Amino acid sequence: MNYEEYYNQSISHPIEFWKEQSNQLDWYKAPENILSKDEHKYPQWFEDGQLNLSYLCIDKHIKDGFGGAIALIYDSPVTNTKERISFNQLHQEVSKLAGGLQKLGLKKGDTCIIYMPMIPQAIYSMLACVRIGVIHSVVFGGFAPHELAIRITDCKAKAIITASHGIEIDKIIPYKPFVDEAIDKVEDKPNHVIVFNRNEEPGAPQKKYDVDYATLVDGAPSVEAVPVDSTHPSYILYTSGTTGTPKGIIRDTGGYATALKFSMKYIYGVAEGEVFWAASDVGWVVGHSYIVYGPLLNRNTTILFEGKPIKTPDASTFWRVISEHKVNVMFTAPTAIRAIKKEDPQGKFIKKFNMDSLRYQFLAGERCDLATLNWTKEHLKVPVIDHWWQTESGWPMIANMAGLELKKVKPGSASLAVCGYDIKILNEEGQEVLEDTEGYVAVKLPLPPGTLTNLWGNPKRFKLGYLDRFPGYYFSGDGGFKDEDGYIFITGRVDDVINVAGHRLSTAEMEEVVSSHPSVAECAVFGINCELKGQKPLGLVVLKTENELEETEIEESIVQMVRKEIGAVASFRDVLIVQRLPKTRSGKILRKLLRNIADEKQYNVPSTIDDLQIIDEIKSVYEKQRIGIFK
Repeated sequence: MNYEEYYNQSISHPIEFWKEQSNQLDWYKAPENILSKDEHKYPQWFEDGQLNLSYLCIDKHIKDGFGGAIALIYDSPVTNTKERISFNQLHQEVSKLAGGLQKLGLKKGDTCIIYMPMIPQAIYSMLACVRIGVIHSVVFGGFAPHELAIRITDCKAKAIITASHGIEIDKIIPYKPFVDEAIDKVEDKPNHVIVFNRNEEPGAPQKKYDVDYATLVDGAPSVEAVPVDSTHPSYILYTSGTTGTPKGIIRDTGGYATALKFSMKYIYGVAEGEVFWAASDVGWVVGHSYIVYGPLLNRNTTILFEGKPIKTPDASTFWRVISEHKVNVMFTAPTAIRAIKKEDPQGKFIKKFNMDSLRYQFLAGERCDLATLNWTKEHLKVPVIDHWWQTESGWPMIANMAGLELKKVKPGSASLAVCGYDIKILNEEGQEVLEDTEGYVAVKLPLPPGTLTNLWGNPKRFKLGYLDRFPGYYFSGDGGFKDEDGYIFITGRVDDVINVAGHRLSTAEMEEVVSSHPSVAECAVFGINCELKGQKPLGLVVLKTENELEETEIEESIVQMVRKEIGAVASFRDVLIVQRLPKTRSGKILRKLLRNIADEKQYNVPSTIDDLQIIDEIKSVYEKQRIGIFK
């Protein structure tokens, strides 16, 4: 069956389509009520089914005779450590940790925060929680204590699982002291903090609530997986960039497992037993879906990488991992590729490794510019597939479905709607617009399985934020358009469209032009206030390491390129060269923050920012240029 036939079947007969996909799972109680609705007329999938994610990720494969197969490869260039962990070993670690959590009094429906670096114990903790029906919330390791405290309070965590410390390229992150500081800030304190001591020896308790991880596991019984309802929350994931009141996305269990199993085969084109690597972090949705649950559900070997694309030790580390562990399919953010490209623009490091195992390279998380797409394709010599999704969706919404039918690539587009997603481009009145006309990206209900089911403790905010804007649709918050072939182009968050003297212009299109300049490693374009035109675009540019041109020459050249490609109507005249751009730890450039600083507006620095020092650097550059640009 080709893409069109399969996709149309998923839209016209969703109940039959997803019932067939759910049959790929080993349920304790197979669902009969495939699609129901809650009080908001919002879809709930497989409501009467029962299953367990931990069982499906581990026990099922052991039962099928694959206990000795490698489930997890831990590769840590920051500690010079490598481990190969079989499904049998994974079962032992997870089932005993689950037994330890039960001994501490945690039960189905309780919540537990996981605040860990990229070590195997982070995955053990996630799988142990879902094994006994405890709802986990992974908070990105190293988040500031204040932000961690907000999340502890919001999800009412009964326990926290953490590590003594995290290890970065050039510093140690004090995880346990951060947890203690966060707990001091909350009224309703967790009962236990389980601490994995990375110094090998069991750690002496520092607080009354401390429990040593190794001692807990050693003294615990191995427990079986607990059946949970399909609609039981598997986890809460707070969206990146959240400030103030956090927005906790709730993921169910049965719909999620069905969608992930489907995606591994039909989107990523990876067969059972193959090696899959998502170079992300378990603190992000990519880490949940494609480091932990998706690959393990599909009996893939998954890579847990504790390092960075550069400086651990250099820009060759990704290619070394692919070659050494024979990775078949990889997934990373364009930001990572741009960082590598900046250090090694000719791709010399790639030539040092045998990359024959690699079949597909997937990119997502940040808009993929043409220069990055072409560089990756040229040097890896495999299909490079940009795809688009959100924390809310939990799995891809737009993709070139490699496991179904590999379509032609159209640069700037993440390709076609994935099976189950009836994506429409709407105008302000909620009417579908013509081809090549920009509008709001929305998905007609019902959403497919695996997507968010609600916001933790705040159904009103869920309804207001996602369902009310266009009744009968899920509103993505992004703008975009479709071409005549159905390819979808995401132009960015709705507030990334600027109004220059009455002309609505996409800063993403301008970024595409700027990034194509041969001296540019990465860039951000956003609108700033202009007394004459309302708004005008400003471009911030990071140059490649090997650049030999004068900065003024580069700035003038970029301005002329944008005028030629977009037109004088864009009023693109201002370019600033900076050493780096502020990003979240998942690699997203903080354009809204850059805009607010430029406009001298009050701003909150998102808790997800990678390095606070960058803010001062940017402010310094702005101040030096303020007379020429901002007045």
